[in-house]
Amino acid sequence: MKHLIFCGMLILLLSSCKEKLDPASFNNTKWELSELPGLTLPSSAKATLNFADSLKISGKSFCNNYGGKGEIADNKITVKNVFGTKMFCQETDAAERAYLHALNQVNSAKITDNKLYLLNGDKTLLVFTKTN
Repeated sequence: MKHLIFCGMLILLLSSCKEKLDPASFNNTKWELSELPGLTLPSSAKATLNFADSLKISGKSFCNNYGGKGEIADNKITVKNVFGTKMFCQETDAAERAYLHALNQVNSAKITDNKLYLLNGDKTLLVFTKTN
């Protein structure tokens, strides 16, 4: 019985250590894409992600500007209502499509050492470096 109580307390302790997503930690921050796993980033352009108040997002997706809304609920983050300009830039087209696709797949995030990791479950989709 003691082992069962100990195991229960250990599980509660470990689950309380899980990092909670705080909307305030995103507000008024600016990030530059440093990794898009599985893809070499174009050297001629950058992708950025900016969070304003109320988790409104904006940025540059290599060629085009975009915007939308971030939402945090049940310790998960999602990006919704993404819109953008429609210029075609041949040299960054594949990276831009991959970036926007990954952005729409995000359901979790963590911030560690001035890096923002946008995830789908345990899979890292995008890695950003803080710029402000």
